[in-house]
Amino acid sequence: MWNEAASGRLVPGRKDVAVGGMEPQSRWQASAFLAAGSSSFSDLLARAAPELLPAAVHGATATGGVGPHDLPHGTTIVAAVCEGGVVMAGDRRATAGSMIAQRDIEKVFRGDEFTAVGISGVAGIGVDLIRLFQVELEHYEKLEGRSLSLEGKANRLAGLVRGNIGGAMQGLVAVPLLAGYDEETEYGRIFSYDVAGGRYEEQRFASIGSGSVFARGSLKKLYRDGMPPAEVVMACMQALYDAADDDSATGGPDLSRRIYPSVATISGDGFERLSDDEAGQYAQAIVTERLQVPDGPRAPMDHIRS
Repeated sequence: MWNEAASGRLVPGRKDVAVGGMEPQSRWQASAFLAAGSSSFSDLLARAAPELLPAAVHGATATGGVGPHDLPHGTTIVAAVCEGGVVMAGDRRATAGSMIAQRDIEKVFRGDEFTAVGISGVAGIGVDLIRLFQVELEHYEKLEGRSLSLEGKANRLAGLVRGNIGGAMQGLVAVPLLAGYDEETEYGRIFSYDVAGGRYEEQRFASIGSGSVFARGSLKKLYRDGMPPAEVVMACMQALYDAADDDSATGGPDLSRRIYPSVATISGDGFERLSDDEAGQYAQAIVTERLQVPDGPRAPMDHIRS
């Protein structure tokens, strides 16, 4: 029997519901898909269903009786260039005011095969922002038949951050850190952002979040150009430990619960996340060393030659 709903017309007295019973199909107008436009998924979403963008989904929170400081926040992320690529690491703590909201939140995500993204700020907005960024990259690749350059990916992410400017002005701030392997130069690169979507390429290493000042100070002492990935992973985890030592919102390695920093390496072989066992070995080595030297390793002093 012919189904009237299949023709695209709404059945009188019947609620039009999409697969899963979640979203009304009527919002997905055919004109949004057939109209000429760019290969940007966020532009398509803005035309077809703007209420699904992160800024719209979370925009009502600021007026819903819950202050921005009461929402879970992610904190410290670090990234550093290594030989043949780049390393990104993040602690696992989320805080809501003075409370620990979650001990094992993930803040380092795979953007695509050659990028990683870390988030700092309001966790809900940050996670939605990264999900949209992931779909944005897949959407572009399907339409254009090739992936974006690393510069293009950094610019697309800047546009998504800029789209949350309204929420940021209400205190719902989420700021990413992008690290990736540039296939053209065969070198790791890092990009940081401000709340207005400003994009800045960082040299050698970078950090964001409440503990970033302490993590960056640690990396200044430990980082050297041309370090192999394993040594950069250790330096990043040392930096997170130093940040946790001075910033209550940053979580250090929790050996009893087996909660360790999230660490990813990006190279010509693609994105690779360290397993819990691998991250645990680094964490155990750092904790053991700190029992003997609480302030951690010291940077060697170069003698001035006359």
